Amino acid sequence: MLEHLKDRNIILASRSPRRRNLLEQLGIKFSVMSTEADETIPAGLDPVKAAIYLAEEKAGHFSGLLEDPKNIVITADTLVVIDGQILGKPTNPEEGKRMLQTLSGKMHEVITGICLRNSQTSRSFTASTNVWFKPLSEAEIDYYLENYKPFDKAGAYGIQEWIGFIGITRIEGSYFNVMGLPVQKLYEELLKF
Repeated sequence: MLEHLKDRNIILASRSPRRRNLLEQLGIKFSVMSTEADETIPAGLDPVKAAIYLAEEKAGHFSGLLEDPKNIVITADTLVVIDGQILGKPTNPEEGKRMLQTLSGKMHEVITGICLRNSQTSRSFTASTNVWFKPLSEAEIDYYLENYKPFDKAGAYGIQEWIGFIGITRIEGSYFNVMGLPVQKLYEELLKF
């Protein structure tokens, strides 16, 4: 269905195995590259603007690739937001535990910012999903952190892992967005790109 992209080199600029797997499911041929990017969010940005800012910052690291007009770079950043507070990736088990305790028994929002960029065009957009957790026990949180080590995930959890199976009671929006790549919205944007 994305025939207009068949002569293009799609580059997913992400280390995330989940994003790679989700993009594969769209049937798109692509390569993967990654770089270390500063994920510091400037003060005062609301979460939607912050997600776009981070995706665009990541895309900026690949400007050399964009000299070739056949290349299209896809970058993404996923944020977990609760009560206006952005939860990033935990740096240690204690921080992961605090994050999961904060999410326990409440609704939070998952926002993914995506940037599509080639030599002539840059297009950025977001997807948002509301997620509800049941009240999590300390034993459940400890078990999850010890066995799944979710330190590469915003908010210290993966919806597709054990904590998602036992703890998430409801979502509104894209499940795949919570995994890190809103593939339906990405597909629609690629159709227009």
